[in-house]
Amino acid sequence: MAEIVMPQLGETVTEGTITKWFKQIGDVVVEDEILYEVSTDKVDSEVPATASGILTEIRVPEGVTVEVGTILAVVGAAGGPAAPAAAPVAAATAAPPPAPVAPVAPAQPMAVSAQDDEADLGTGDGRLLSPIVRRLAREHGVDLDTVEGTGVGGRLTRGDVQRAIDKGTPAEAAAPVAAAPAAPVAPAPAAAPPAAVARAAAPPVPATPVAPAAAAGPARSPAAPAGALPRGGQRVPLNRIRKLTGDHMVMSKATSAHTLTVMEADFEGVDRVRRARRDQWKAAEGFSLTYLPFIARAASDAIAEYPFMNASVGDGELIVHGEVNLGIAVDLSFEGLVAPVVRQADGKRLRAIAREIHDLAGRARSRQLRPDDVTGGTFTLTNPGQYGTMMQFPIINQPQVAILSTDGVRRKPWVVTDAHGAESIAIRPIGLLALAWDHRAFDGAYAAAFLDRLRDIIETRDWSAEVM
Repeated sequence: MAEIVMPQLGETVTEGTITKWFKQIGDVVVEDEILYEVSTDKVDSEVPATASGILTEIRVPEGVTVEVGTILAVVGAAGGPAAPAAAPVAAATAAPPPAPVAPVAPAQPMAVSAQDDEADLGTGDGRLLSPIVRRLAREHGVDLDTVEGTGVGGRLTRGDVQRAIDKGTPAEAAAPVAAAPAAPVAPAPAAAPPAAVARAAAPPVPATPVAPAAAAGPARSPAAPAGALPRGGQRVPLNRIRKLTGDHMVMSKATSAHTLTVMEADFEGVDRVRRARRDQWKAAEGFSLTYLPFIARAASDAIAEYPFMNASVGDGELIVHGEVNLGIAVDLSFEGLVAPVVRQADGKRLRAIAREIHDLAGRARSRQLRPDDVTGGTFTLTNPGQYGTMMQFPIINQPQVAILSTDGVRRKPWVVTDAHGAESIAIRPIGLLALAWDHRAFDGAYAAAFLDRLRDIIETRDWSAEVM
């Protein structure tokens, strides 16, 4: 007998919603074939079975949200008896079968079950909705029948609803608050955020006063009440992904002794190869050759010489990992970040790394990542340089001990030395490598030595051999 449990679909993800079962009780299940679909705030994923046999129990029906680690189903040995007369999977209001784990822990107010949302299991055209989608739509007054679904079979995802909200559907969702010329500014009633666990029948909750940032908008009149918004201001509720990301980042800052070390690197050798191979690469691979695969390749080799970079802090010990699994931070249309993992990057050349980064980033943005894609990272790269950043101080992705930010590469005057030691000024593509690291794991000399080796690899390697 094998238990199928809710997987960890990202470092900050704590729960997921079962949106579809592809097998029913009594069906034959083959390991690695798609068994169910799960929706989280970061990933909509079709999850493969972890064992072969007969599906004897389904403990969590479609439309129910449960925590990571919850037993979802049981797969018995082939030829073994199936569970007798199990309750229908879609019967969201039926009493749950006896099980050691309840579908939703009552102490978690954000874990909403199908029963919490009454009988609102779909739209007018019969599309299945997860509790996450229903809750977000209800909080912002979105008419789901007017929203086009981009999920499997046209299913509405959280991203679909969020885009409808961002487009101004409806007007009352975080509408700007107008100020009367001679009266204090007061928030519009519809802008008051709902309580985290309030239902439709609950009385309205007054808006929590929000103090505007000192540098944001015009100064408020001293006579204005404390809960007033500045002229033209608005209240925008934090969505769940922002809350989860915030919790994880605050936890990381409280856990690790964050320190920053930065070095400049000359990308002339990388740029020369990119310019020479640009068209050939694009024709062969179907995507552009950016700086990121070069840095990922160089970082993997540098980590091999400085293995403490590829570690996590345990109970009085440093756990050094045996292979380099590179997390690559991917932006999800400004709604949040996810860091899918290039596994065993230390054993791959540039072309293989570039292909994996492109594949993972594409599947992350289309919410098609699988559980194994977002777990097990040992070192993370984040790449805001596409926006021309000079430098940023990234926050470590726990439980790792370091994260590297690759910022914008700009052409600038640079001192170069020829083979005879003579110096001259040249215009070179120069970028910053910003390493945030955990001072519990090592000291500044070790971090600086790692960055120096990383810079040396970037500047001196014969990259043309890597893109042949």
